[in-house]
Amino acid sequence: MKLLISTGEVSGDLQGSLLTKALLTNAEKRKIELKIIALGGERMREAGAKLISNTSSIGAIGFLEAIPYILPTLNAQSKIDNYLKSSPPDAVILIDYMGPNIRLGLKVKKQFPHVPIIYYIAPQEWAWRLGDSGTTDLISFTDRILSIFEEEAEFYSNKGGNVKFVGHPMLDFYRNIPTREESLKKIGLSSDNKLLLIIPASRKQELKYILPTLLKAAKLLQENDPSIIVLIPSGLKEFNQLLNDSLKEYGISGRIILSNEVDQIKPFLFSAAHLALAKSGTINMELALNSVPQIVGYKVSRVTAFFARYFLRFNVKYISPVNLLLNKMLIPEFVQEDFKAEKIFNEALRILEDNSKKEDIMIGYKKLKDKLGKPGVIDRASEDILDLLVQ
Repeated sequence: MKLLISTGEVSGDLQGSLLTKALLTNAEKRKIELKIIALGGERMREAGAKLISNTSSIGAIGFLEAIPYILPTLNAQSKIDNYLKSSPPDAVILIDYMGPNIRLGLKVKKQFPHVPIIYYIAPQEWAWRLGDSGTTDLISFTDRILSIFEEEAEFYSNKGGNVKFVGHPMLDFYRNIPTREESLKKIGLSSDNKLLLIIPASRKQELKYILPTLLKAAKLLQENDPSIIVLIPSGLKEFNQLLNDSLKEYGISGRIILSNEVDQIKPFLFSAAHLALAKSGTINMELALNSVPQIVGYKVSRVTAFFARYFLRFNVKYISPVNLLLNKMLIPEFVQEDFKAEKIFNEALRILEDNSKKEDIMIGYKKLKDKLGKPGVIDRASEDILDLLVQ
């Protein structure tokens, strides 16, 4: 049997690789011969998928920001279109990557109506709106939605979707968290140091709009407390040099974690960290599940912000999935005009110096974990997909 998995960007490549491993493992147990073809990245290739096109670095939020990716996206779409014509799959699995995946889902449903389409990690339409309603056509082409949030499951069920709540896949990775002592030794810090993580980007545009402000805030924090050391995990290989140069430019004491080292060292970073300054996205859930206090920020170009507000009437209550799921401002977040180094610095001091503030965040994280289901998420998702294939 042949599966096509389509995803993009860094987080999609990670989730796609985890699902690929589980599918191949469980297919072998069932004595199912399975081949996985993919739009994804190097993690998916290493997990056993054959890449049609590498989409891990293709992705942007906004209008001007998306222009550099038009040709790479069209090229990837052309490759997948040609592949579908010559070799239709037995099923299609879509992971996140909303625009391209909705296009692909509609195309597959029209050309190959008998091929089941599964959406895993669907667009967070339960949390945002465009205009008065502004939902996608996702229900019209999916045969199954594997939901990672209860709110998502309820949203699509109410619209008539065939939905199964499997839980959040990050739950599967935080059962054996290393101790802080082990972690400090692993990353070469002393117990006198305070570790500040900066996690600015999974997209190139975020290096431009988000990184400088986070570095300015980090510089203020180090000037206030020289024991603070900054570590920056790199999302992609092409970010490594720019991140390293930026640390030097801002005179910050610290170093980057190279992209090829991040997956292995991430648990130790989380265990040792006192605070993280992060962009909004999946990383916020990872930090919460690892009990790392965090401050979240996001910024796009002025043109994109203007069009989103006044033409698309884009509306979201919170930008962090942590706050969205809890429906409260548990972790500080700053967006667009409010995304200022001084504001981040002041909130960071509150968290670092006020134990009650940290305790409130930890209590909130516990409530969040209770909403995310039970471990075994990726196995449940893979088994459900295989069940659909053999029914």
